[in-house]
Amino acid sequence: MKKEKLPNQLTILRIFMIPVFLIVLYLPHGAAVGASYVSWIVAALIFAVASITDWLDGYLARKWKVVSNFGKFADPLADKMLTMAAFVMLIALELAPAWVVAIIVCRELAVTGLRLLLVEQGGAVLAAAMPGKIKTFTQMLSIIFLLIGDPIYIGTLLLYVCLIFTIYSGYDYFAKNMQVFKD
Repeated sequence: MKKEKLPNQLTILRIFMIPVFLIVLYLPHGAAVGASYVSWIVAALIFAVASITDWLDGYLARKWKVVSNFGKFADPLADKMLTMAAFVMLIALELAPAWVVAIIVCRELAVTGLRLLLVEQGGAVLAAAMPGKIKTFTQMLSIIFLLIGDPIYIGTLLLYVCLIFTIYSGYDYFAKNMQVFKD
């Protein structure tokens, strides 16, 4: 395997981990007391490994100078697919309020639409800016802590921190790219 392909392969691996995460999270609870909690912990571990591939693929691509348009497009898409699937499940498990998840999903769709418009108009792929990276990091951490059922509510606190960065980073992307709407 060529090292130049590894960052994109990690992104693809993250996409394939999504159904595994969902299946484990949704496993039948069984008769054993705490069986659902065990599946939540295993799902949190799978989610954590998938989340680490997000950091690792970007780190390796920059280190080896193999940043690609595929990576700039697929990496944020893989992150959105992973986090949105998790957030939908957190609503179903009553671990996250639907209104918070709705705001997050709307921002993700809006920024994805903006990315598509930018590519269509100029061919440039909009890479993630620092507020968006912080948003993704806090989303991933909040999901992990919400799944493990932390007793001191770190997950809930991180969820609201990620909501703030979700709104701010969405504003930031649109404010910096208003030229796409000039026509």
